[in-house]
Amino acid sequence: MTGWHASDDLVSRYGDGSLPEPDAWSLEKHLETCGRCASRVSRAVRETAAGVALAQVREAVLGAAPTLPTATTPTTTQPHARPRARPLALPSPGPRLAHLLWAAGPAVRGAWLPAVLLVAFGAVALAYGADITGVRPLLLAVAPVVPVAGVALSYGAHADPLHEIAASTPSAGLRLVLTRTAAVLAVSVPLLTLAGLLVPSSDAPGAAAWLLPGLALTLASLALAGYVDVRTATAVTGGGWLCAVLAPVLAAPGGHLTARLAEQLQYCLDGAPAQGGWAAAAVLSAVLLAARRPAYDRLERR
Repeated sequence: MTGWHASDDLVSRYGDGSLPEPDAWSLEKHLETCGRCASRVSRAVRETAAGVALAQVREAVLGAAPTLPTATTPTTTQPHARPRARPLALPSPGPRLAHLLWAAGPAVRGAWLPAVLLVAFGAVALAYGADITGVRPLLLAVAPVVPVAGVALSYGAHADPLHEIAASTPSAGLRLVLTRTAAVLAVSVPLLTLAGLLVPSSDAPGAAAWLLPGLALTLASLALAGYVDVRTATAVTGGGWLCAVLAPVLAAPGGHLTARLAEQLQYCLDGAPAQGGWAAAAVLSAVLLAARRPAYDRLERR
């Protein structure tokens, strides 16, 4: 027992998950020795929507799989257990892998992965099955926005039915956003690059020319998400890229569409100046992302 006790505002913010991680961890340390505050926090947690949902999820899980190890809930026996930590109480074996798959979220499930496969294998099928020339420029024009779209579809209440609980975990905020972004890149980069290598082209940039632009656009989307919501940020960056690439092609008179697109991509992607510019943009976006780190604790909960 200590002489200091948590204020009502601190308890309330802890319960709804809006308390920054350093303050939350400090409070949790205090709760280990203060039964009075632990009781207040437990009551506040149980009254939140996350607490109610967590209790329902726990009952359903325990009812479906009685062999799972018992997970403590916010009760009077351990009142400081935050509801945001409970979905991570996974059974052995392989809890780390299950935790990683849960954190990756919609990036490794749902409709996004089939869409990436459709883009990659569709490009190869058009090039060889339909004998269509100029497929690589089309693929390179679309590839940089694929991970951007994946970020938009992998974070937020629209994508994850457990978003409210996930957003209240100690791994939420920027850490969770980066985890899901890494999963998006891990899926899209090898598939699209391999498709670019398999698609023949003599006038378009190399198959890997889109990697730095894709990374820069993804980081720019995350940096912009510190000011607006994720979907708006990705719409701005992804839409800006498509406008910058396609607008001059559509506006130019005469010539074959894919040939004009290949020329535009040569200007945007090919050569040291273009790639250096994308690398600088990626570094700048990463710096802005780090500078705005506290803003991601409230991402999609504003």
